[in-house]
Amino acid sequence: QVQLVESGGGSVQAGGSLRLSCAASGPIYSSNCMFWFRQATGKEREGVASIYPGGSTYYFDSVKGRFTISRNYGKNSVYLQMTSLKPEDTAMYYCAAARIPGRCTQESVEYWGQGTQVTVSS
Repeated sequence: QVQLVESGGGSVQAGGSLRLSCAASGPIYSSNCMFWFRQATGKEREGVASIYPGGSTYYFDSVKGRFTISRNYGKNSVYLQMTSLKPEDTAMYYCAAARIPGRCTQESVEYWGQGTQVTVSS
């Protein structure tokens, strides 16, 4: 059974930084694509970043140049380093994983964490 547990959320002023962590357990391997999504109150969930089996990364336009996704294979963990935070980054952030190795589209996501709240004040 796959479990994804996020941590590291909190409140920060605009311009500040936070580092989110996601600890994976169960059958999640280096060949599974990992993702970060977020959902603000009253808005649809949106993708933030993804990391592929070979280590390549993809960022959505809203966070490019400010967020960095990384992975520690030994700890089976994924991280999201967030810098230059803006009030519009306020959201619940979710770690997610694709079930089928090598499948790296948002539609391939089948596992979700419970989320960690990030609040950025101006």
